Amino acid sequence: MIDLIMKDILGTPAILVGLFALIGLLVQRKNSGDVVSGTLKTVMGFVILGAGANVLVQSLGQFSSMFNEAFAVDGVIPNNEAIVALAQESFGTETAMIMLFGMIVNILLARFSPFKYIFLTGHHTMFMACLIAVILTTGGFSGASMILLGSIILGTLMVLSPAMLQPFTRKVTGSDDFAIGHFGSIGYFISALVGKAVGKGSKSTEDIKVPKSLGFLRDTSVSVSLTMVILFFVVAGVAGPAFVEGELSDGQNFLVFAFMQGLTFAAGVYIILAGVRMLLGEIVPAFKGIADKIVPNAKPALDCPAIFPFAGNAVIIGFLFSFVAGLISMLFLPLLGLKVIVPGLVPHFFTGAAAGVFGNATGGRRGAIIGSMANGVMISFLPALLLPVLGSLGFQGTTFGDADFGLVGIVLGNLIRIIESNIILFVAIILILAILFSIGAKTKANDNKKDTEAA
Repeated sequence: MIDLIMKDILGTPAILVGLFALIGLLVQRKNSGDVVSGTLKTVMGFVILGAGANVLVQSLGQFSSMFNEAFAVDGVIPNNEAIVALAQESFGTETAMIMLFGMIVNILLARFSPFKYIFLTGHHTMFMACLIAVILTTGGFSGASMILLGSIILGTLMVLSPAMLQPFTRKVTGSDDFAIGHFGSIGYFISALVGKAVGKGSKSTEDIKVPKSLGFLRDTSVSVSLTMVILFFVVAGVAGPAFVEGELSDGQNFLVFAFMQGLTFAAGVYIILAGVRMLLGEIVPAFKGIADKIVPNAKPALDCPAIFPFAGNAVIIGFLFSFVAGLISMLFLPLLGLKVIVPGLVPHFFTGAAAGVFGNATGGRRGAIIGSMANGVMISFLPALLLPVLGSLGFQGTTFGDADFGLVGIVLGNLIRIIESNIILFVAIILILAILFSIGAKTKANDNKKDTEAA
């Protein structure tokens, strides 16, 4: 029963979001037709988003294979799903309990604190719960104390992460209807700050002027298709027709294969954007019921693709330059005695694209480029620094990919190493969270005050 609830229901993002939409519609006492329609469309929007992501992952997997063959890369490719699947064999129950009670802590904090955010990205909640469970368990925690501490850490992260990012999310979306609930947020936050620092006077990526003869490039689907087809052609050419046709394409001409994979990538992006539009069209109105009745003024914290439609050009620019930063980082990691982190196309696309959108919001084109590169450096160095922590736990072969996992894992792992007393560790972490909480509250209050004055 626990596995059914935690893995199959709450661990499925579409169902989790659908449950919140259902509760919101019921609280608003909508008629049965609206409840059924709103709930199903919310779930369907997330399913469409997931289908697009799967198409992207399939295409990027082919790109990674060609890239590794072309450049003879040997290193670790971060993969959240892989390490969580590995850890579940030993830490499945702990992960499930921390996830469940962490979500309850999230709701309680949203109800009684200044941070009115409900974190709805279920798979990232599970990933972070797994990371926390692994580190706390191997640090000597067990039973109720481990679940209590892990749940407090997880629930606090689930409100602090969207709150930290919300001033910039409002700038991206032009409204305060939703937040971003994704554990790559420190990368987006840094990107926004970098954009603010370097982007003065830089025009938005969405204002790029295109000659009339190239007007078709204004269509996001077309521009994404051309960009990715060119990239696939280059990498396929370097990898060679023998490898592509012998290992990947089942004999199909390597250029035709590269062309179709580039278009497949673009189709994945198109599907994601369609799913996001449907999801937002249903979840925001439905969530009003929760905000009004259960958690006044609450905002849904959604997965990072929710902001992709607001700056289509920045999405592609962010992905490309985050990936470039990952390639450059590969040269420096061995010089610092760190394991080589091979740029994973999936984390660089999703987090790089989001970083590009946030960088563009604060610093235009320069912000999108340099901000997304800052994200690319972070998701190269943080996983490398996390590897020794996870290596001592028996997970030498893989690591988490997104920035927040690396930061939280490094901090928790090293705290456990240097602090021998569990009680002292417990108190220290609670104090740190309390300090972050108070700083965040003050920042939020100042931000709201500025918004009010500006209005």
